[in-house]
Amino acid sequence: MTAPGPSTQTSATRPLDSDRPPMPERRPGERRKRRGGGDPNATVPEAEFRSYYGQPVIQAPPWEWPIPAYLFLGGLAAGSGLVSAGAHFLGLEKLRTRGRWAAIVAVGAGGAALAGDLGRPERALNMMRTVKLTSPMSVGSWILAGFGAFAGVGVAIEAVRKWLPQDGGIGHHLVEFIDGVAAAGSAFFAPPLAAYTGVLLSDTALPTWHEAYRELPFIFVSSGIAAGSGLAMITTPASETAPARTLAVIGAAAELAAGEMMTKRLGELAEPYHEEPAKTLHKASKVLTVAGGVGAALLGRTRLGAVLSGAALMAGSVATRFAVFEAGMKSADDPKYTVKPQRARAAKAAAAGRGITQPGGEWPS
Repeated sequence: MTAPGPSTQTSATRPLDSDRPPMPERRPGERRKRRGGGDPNATVPEAEFRSYYGQPVIQAPPWEWPIPAYLFLGGLAAGSGLVSAGAHFLGLEKLRTRGRWAAIVAVGAGGAALAGDLGRPERALNMMRTVKLTSPMSVGSWILAGFGAFAGVGVAIEAVRKWLPQDGGIGHHLVEFIDGVAAAGSAFFAPPLAAYTGVLLSDTALPTWHEAYRELPFIFVSSGIAAGSGLAMITTPASETAPARTLAVIGAAAELAAGEMMTKRLGELAEPYHEEPAKTLHKASKVLTVAGGVGAALLGRTRLGAVLSGAALMAGSVATRFAVFEAGMKSADDPKYTVKPQRARAAKAAAAGRGITQPGGEWPS
């Protein structure tokens, strides 16, 4: 046998090199041109944010219209609870009674909307099996239960008053004491009831919700106060709605101010509010809230003015919830709303001398 001859393949070649197109020869000292030509010192254009197969980076929750309806009804119940509690301590009987009925009906309708979106109503009961302070949904479920309990007691007291003798006996004093506790409990749970839904949305991964964690609770509380006050103006004679009109103006002004602060701070992440369907809803919420607040201040003493202003405040609150909902769902579709904030946080954490995965690195202050 003869020894194999030296290989004709050098270490710098590969078996498939023959399939490559011929490379143009370069003169000694000549630099290779940049692919595509152009100035070698030109700035690299900003990269487009794309994902595999055009799919979103994050998956939006499978929520539909019952969820924003639940957000509105929770705020309406909270606002009505505050109005009825104030009316109790001010001695305004009609405003107190109708506010309590509005609160308990809104709680029941909101619970039905939530259970309907869950698909199986028993899932709502499963949230009451434990208390998890780190979960907005768990805490919110107990807040809803607490508010509903006090609101229900208040409605029961209104029914008892119809047949209870007003003779100042022990039964009368006991009912008055329980009535005061129910009013105080409703006032205590009302603000957290309106605010926790904003915390719940900002606890998700959807960029427009997640980055609005500072303003969303304030927007939802003020919007709920405006809606509850607006409903009181519709259902109660104008002679007893002075506190509700004051709350309506305060709620409308606070909602508009918090909304402007949110969109200004979000910057590019506020773009979904300028795209349909959130665009129309967002504009409608502003117009209706302004009209309702101004109407409550100037025309609320008249019956027609009170009804129109109250209806505008309630419609504005509905539009606010649906605008926030649609903008958040829209922000999940475009990868840039997810990637850019992540890169900004990483750069800020690196500049502060800590890694993005270190404690305090994910949300640098």
